[in-house]
Amino acid sequence: MTVKISQTAEIQSFFREVSGFGNDDGSPRFKQIVLRILQDTAKLIEDMEITDDEFWKAVDYLNRMGSGQEAGLLVAGLGVEHFLDLLQDAKDQQAGLQGGTPRTIEGPLYVAGAPLCDGEARMDDGQDPGTVMFLHGQVLDPNGLPVTGAVVDVWHANTNGTYSYFDQSQSAFNLRRRIVTDSQGCYRARSILPSGYGCPPSGTTQEALNLLGRHGQRPAHIHFFISAPGYRHLTTQINLSGDKYLWDDFAYATRDGLIGEVKFSDGTEAAQALGVQGRFGEVEFDFQLQAATAPAAEQRSQRPRALQGA
Repeated sequence: MTVKISQTAEIQSFFREVSGFGNDDGSPRFKQIVLRILQDTAKLIEDMEITDDEFWKAVDYLNRMGSGQEAGLLVAGLGVEHFLDLLQDAKDQQAGLQGGTPRTIEGPLYVAGAPLCDGEARMDDGQDPGTVMFLHGQVLDPNGLPVTGAVVDVWHANTNGTYSYFDQSQSAFNLRRRIVTDSQGCYRARSILPSGYGCPPSGTTQEALNLLGRHGQRPAHIHFFISAPGYRHLTTQINLSGDKYLWDDFAYATRDGLIGEVKFSDGTEAAQALGVQGRFGEVEFDFQLQAATAPAAEQRSQRPRALQGA
């Protein structure tokens, strides 16, 4: 016979005490959130008949996840970060906000403070033997007109699927740049074609995915923040065409309208004109911004992020 006590007046009163409702200090908002977490956790324990062993194994998992700094990876893998995008999409629809390039998840691997370049940039440090990539496009306003002075903050992995700063073997800000669009709203970058990556095989995120019978692979992709005065900040990424995991992304970041087509060229003359030896890839992708309805909309979220040198 299942025993349930969480909804009794005594337990509810206890949870309110634990959540700080017996004092006037602290944060009222935080108190409400903690109370809800306690109530929902207790109900889950009762409804699913969670054993003591299962509960403490979960506590141990959270400890290991934190020590491995994989919380950001796990919320992507469990679809929570994608859910936040879908929720914001629904809010936009309700508010009548539409158009522009779709948003998608930021992921946990951004680093603030990348070098700022005018119009174009060389993103790689020349140490990776990967295929040269030329990335370019325009930033446009809601009417399709170029946005001058927009900041295209772009970052991606190397051919091993790792990111500078988190991979200490790479130079600072390798494959990370901020590019200010020119008078035609254009940005241009020379880099290398990134590879997809998998969750650390011995990490806690893959541990959870294994229990769900799921893989932890991402397709090759390129991340972007796009910002300009008067326009709504855009967080997005493009997943590259031809990748095995293009529509099977463990982080659910692939969305219609966010596929970057890679066009390869082996033409000797074209390569020589661009100063490239042999085969190279070209990715052209334009971004269309929404007008900002309030100054706060111009800013990205206050999510904690890595800072080089910090």
